Order: sequence, then C-alpha cells, then structure tokens
Amino acid sequence: MTMKVSFSLNGEPVETDAEPRELLVDVLRDRLGRTGTHAGCEQGSCGACTILVDGHSVRSCLMLAAQVEGCDVVTIEGIGSPEGLHPLQRAMSEHHGLQCGFCTPGVVLSAIELLETHPDPSRSEIERWMSGSICRCTGYSGIVDAVSAAARGRVR
Repeated sequence: MTMKVSFSLNGEPVETDAEPRELLVDVLRDRLGRTGTHAGCEQGSCGACTILVDGHSVRSCLMLAAQVEGCDVVTIEGIGSPEGLHPLQRAMSEHHGLQCGFCTPGVVLSAIELLETHPDPSRSEIERWMSGSICRCTGYSGIVDAVSAAARGRVR
C-alpha cells in the first residue's frame, strides 16, 4: 500500500507515492533522483543524509517521507548549480573543506542553517554546530575555515 505525499522540493511542487513507513532518504534518492542526499550510517549519526525541511537541518534517514507532507524540502541539488555555486559550495572548494565529497552535501546544508540562524558565528560555535557531521577525509579544519569564510563574505 502506498500513499501520496505532496511537498515542495528545491522550490518545485512534487507529489510522489511512498510506503507509509518509507524513509525520506530513500524516496529522495530512489523515487525522485536526488542522489546528492547520501545514505551513510542510516542511524542519524553521520550527517551525510542531512537536508533542510522548512529551513531546519534534519537527518533524512530518520524521517518518514509522509512527515514532509506540505513542507519545503531542500537538498544539495537545490542550492546551487555548476554555473552558479552557492557561497558555501565555493568556500568548501577554496578552503579545502572536501576531499571525497561523501559528507559534503550534508555539511553544506547544515552550515546553511547555521548561517541563516546565526550569521556571524565564532570558530568555536562553527565547530560545535558542525560536530554532527562526520568527515573521514579533511580533519575538519578546512570545513570550519570554509564556513567561517562564507559567514564573513570572504569567498570569491
């Protein structure tokens, strides 16, 4: 048995079928083709599946698709393009905040919420906020540098 779920995805209205207990990460990836949302630990611990729902970062591996009925959902595909990167995407590149890229979509979306709710965070505030995203490659200093640069408008 499936149900219809209607919501805004990256600014566009969508309606899709979902099983009542189907996870949002699976619907985004498998039914809607938003493969930038990564399924990492599938337990809400790593942050790779982080998206924005009504402006708040959430772990899409812990959320049922039915829970976004009527919501505004933003994935990494909705914040920039190859021709016009989001300032946080540019900052991640300029400050070596990514290597393999697996954690990057979740990191960027989490950082967007931080900067929208707290536009001038200190380095320690950024570190604390970003502690929910696990990165195995960069050692985090590049990620924190990138978020700091984006907050201060120091991105090319």
